[in-house]
Order: sequence, then C-alpha cells, then structure tokens
Amino acid sequence: MGTWTDRGGASTAPLGTATAVTIGTFDGVHRGHQALLRRTREVAEGLPVVAVTFDPHPVAVFAPDRVPPRLTSLQRRIELLHEPAPGVRGADHVRVLDFDRAMAGWSPEEFVERVVVEELGARHVVVGENFTFGAKAAGTTETLRDLCDRHGCDASAFTLVGDGHGADGVPWSSTRVRALVAEARLEEAAELLGRPHEVDGVVTPGDQRGRDLGFPTANVPVQADYCVPPDGVYAGRLLTGDADYPAAISVGTNPTFAGTERRVESYVMDHGHDLDLYGRPVRVQLVSHLRPMVAYRGVDALVEQMHADVEQARAALA
Repeated sequence: MGTWTDRGGASTAPLGTATAVTIGTFDGVHRGHQALLRRTREVAEGLPVVAVTFDPHPVAVFAPDRVPPRLTSLQRRIELLHEPAPGVRGADHVRVLDFDRAMAGWSPEEFVERVVVEELGARHVVVGENFTFGAKAAGTTETLRDLCDRHGCDASAFTLVGDGHGADGVPWSSTRVRALVAEARLEEAAELLGRPHEVDGVVTPGDQRGRDLGFPTANVPVQADYCVPPDGVYAGRLLTGDADYPAAISVGTNPTFAGTERRVESYVMDHGHDLDLYGRPVRVQLVSHLRPMVAYRGVDALVEQMHADVEQARAALA
C-alpha cells in the first residue's frame, strides 16, 4: 500500500502513536505546501508530524494523457517534505500511498477510517482549502471536518495565498508553478517554490561537441513527464554531492547540429574542464532565462555566442 520514510531517509513501520497529519499530492513542495507543514507542526502539540502523499499522481489513474508534468521526482518530493528548506524542519515521517483504482474507489469515509484513523491515529489533520478526497472527489474539507470530528480528531483547511514576500495575493499552487516554468518565467516560479526550479537526472555521455568547442557540458536527458522550460539558454547552478557550481545551461536539441534528443546541458563555469560527472546524479537549478534557442549557420558564430552566454550567465548569478 506504499512506503514510509523518516527524516533520516530510512523506511519506518507504522508509528503506534497519535500523530498530526497533512495530506496532499505536494508536487514541487512549494511555499503553500511549506505553510501546510508549518501549520501542522504548530497544531501538533509535540506529536509526530506525518505528511501523506500519493504516487502516482491521482490523475494518472483516470486520464493518463492529462497527467501534469512533474515538478519533482518522488524521491525529491520526499526529501523536501522532510526538509523544505535548509535547516527548516518539515515532516518527521512521510507516508507514500500507492494510488490505484482500488484506492480511487474508496469513499471519503473509508479513506478517513483506513488512513487517517486506523493507520495514522491522527489527532490533527491539516489540508489546503481546495483539498478533495474519496471516490469521484466526493469528499471536501467540510466532509473531512465532519468525519474527523466523529473520530475525535480535528481537521482544518489552510488558504494557500502569497504572504507579501514578492508574491502577495498570488495563489501558491503547483499548477501555477508549471505555467510559469512553461513560459520561462523562472524568477516568478522561484518565488512560489521558495527555491529555483530544478531538474534531476544522471549525467550521460553526449556527442562531445561541447568539449571540442571548448565548452564541455554535463548532459541530462529530458524525461517526458518532467516539467522543463522551453528550449533556450539559462543561467543556473549544477549541484552534485556537496558541490554547487555556477553554470550556463542549454535546454533543447542542439539545432545547429540538427540534434534530435532533448537534453539539459550544463557548462560549469571555471570548472568545466576539471569535472568527470558521467554516471553521477546531479541536480540542475534553472535560475534565469537568457535567450531562446537559435540554429547558427556555422561553428564560429555559435562559439562566439557561447562566450557571450557564459558572461551573461555569470552576471545573472552574481
């Protein structure tokens, strides 16, 4: 029926104690989700905080062709639910429910009884104001309050709206973040996420053209279900292990060389020739859009533009 993790990353068994619970898909773990985690911690009164999430996205069960692109992998989502920002305490435990047609058919009463009451022993439940649950999304926040009240726990709904930190009045939502990323409005997306938008992956060998041109890159294939901005050049950072490098980043297919595979290619400024990242997992943070993708007529024009891109990226990250 799914997995448990604790803050150390280990699998854990059901707790056998009362808890405070927040429930949601939590794609991206944006600032609205972070506010839910804070609110859950506030009402917990010392009880363990459990974040309950679903995999796959519930839409995948009913309409696979309409599943929204992922802002985060499941593993990254779990990491962020435990620690939404450096040094910020999130959930003590994350419960990932395997969402399938059987679970989708549960009534609201069955979901509350099986998950909230029997498995989690929840005393407090916190959700977003638009939260729905149960078969055909029949359960609303009011339904949740009524059902929880019958079982001796309280439930509250939280309004996910900007609080004046550059996003005043703007709804915090994964849908909004996806729309901003799709328009390459990365600074605005970062305001809602509380961090730059990221793409995770494993570095794979490329065609070595970047190295031959003096700009070796760490190449990550674009996954079809991942939320990636439009083809173009970006300023950002490449993270691997404990290392954090400024980078000029290309998203696209290399049209100058008639490429076909869409990739995220990161040129690590000042360190690109010293790194061997093949086969290593990396996280690429996309900070700022510099220009659209262009097919150049020749290599000389491309190299000249790449030098300009690096300097522009350096300035954007300064």
